[in-house]
Amino acid sequence: MAMHLGRLSAGFCWLAARGGCGKLRSWSLRCAAGRFCRPPGTACAEQSRGLWYGPTAGGGPRLRSGLAAGLAGLAGLAAAAFGLVERAEMVSKSSGAPSPSPGRPEEEDDELARRCSCFMASPVTDLHELRRRPGDMKTKMELLILETQAQVCQALAQVDGGARFSVDRWERKEGGGGISCVLQDGHVFEKAGVSISVVHGNLSEEAAKQMRSRGKKLKTKDGKLPFSAMGVSSVIHPKNPHAPTIHFNYRYFEIEEADGNKQWWFGGGCDLTPTYLNQEDAVHFHRTLKEACDQHGPDLYPKFKKWCDDYFFIAHRGERRGIGGIFFDDLDSPSKEEVFRFVQSCAQAVIPSYIPLVKKHCDDSFTPREKLWQQLRRGRYVEFNLLYDRGTKFGLFTPGSKIESILMSLPLTARWEYMHSPSENSKEAEILDVLRHPRDWVH
Repeated sequence: MAMHLGRLSAGFCWLAARGGCGKLRSWSLRCAAGRFCRPPGTACAEQSRGLWYGPTAGGGPRLRSGLAAGLAGLAGLAAAAFGLVERAEMVSKSSGAPSPSPGRPEEEDDELARRCSCFMASPVTDLHELRRRPGDMKTKMELLILETQAQVCQALAQVDGGARFSVDRWERKEGGGGISCVLQDGHVFEKAGVSISVVHGNLSEEAAKQMRSRGKKLKTKDGKLPFSAMGVSSVIHPKNPHAPTIHFNYRYFEIEEADGNKQWWFGGGCDLTPTYLNQEDAVHFHRTLKEACDQHGPDLYPKFKKWCDDYFFIAHRGERRGIGGIFFDDLDSPSKEEVFRFVQSCAQAVIPSYIPLVKKHCDDSFTPREKLWQQLRRGRYVEFNLLYDRGTKFGLFTPGSKIESILMSLPLTARWEYMHSPSENSKEAEILDVLRHPRDWVH
């Protein structure tokens, strides 16, 4: 059933008093326009029958573990945070003032414009095109990733209380473009990047080869394979070695084959990389992701948790990049709508799973030895991203890609030392043991 465009991706625009670390403040679910905003998908939420895939396919008293508690405590961060964001114009000048589309009530067009006013920059796709195809998955996904980007940037800016996000809106001559938001040398974050891309064109042979290696059967015509791809990707590196790094990515692909048949799939995930192990943090993070997954089926979290542990394996080191989370790719059943709702739930879980951890640890004291260990672990992070990560490889193999945005995930600083080995029974040895032997954090 077709849905009004204004209801496709209701998101929070967060209002909060500026502040540094400490307890979360009370929030208001109003954006600057005065309307109430909700997390992506809640305007049309319904109980899913569950997701089915083919063969290829407890926290302590300082943290209120779980998605529900996180959302209750993180219901809104925005107007003050916008003071820490260098924003681009919300509506592209080429689009002009939002005028009613033929046959569509004026209030629906205004609703889309109001939603776009909460984004970090105007959508990559022209507003007129978004209004023309409200029920298309490409429209829904673009609005979702724009909302997710804005929510995360506003949350991070409010926590940091110092540095500004730079907003780089870029175009790809082969088709599409993106918006890269980066905060560097802040009070809390050394580097935090949240990037979205909405691209289309013909898939390069290298990118097609990478997909075929995963079992995709792609039929080209005259060597060409039209595609559309969009996603949001983020890596956040705090300064304090006791505050963990987080990565998340949610994406959607469409491929049009030579016979006109279209293949589609979703992918993504969210994972945590602490420098030191904190059991309470690990439980909170995993429990929040599990609650998001459980809305769509009890088997999803354990499956995607294991997939995450396997995917983020640094083979030449014999260890994982971090303590995991969830990871999935090539999700194309049972239906677009059901997988999309699952992705919405996962995107909605990012902030409540992570922001409380940063607030808890951003003022922790640390020693030079602990800072050194953080730098060494970041070296491992770089190794995985450059050698194994699918998203990095796809971006580098796609003509016209924004290289700076692809490598945005790399930390400002990292370190390699010859034959470094932590002392036995040390806290450094403790996290290494977890990275070599993944644990079950929620049972």
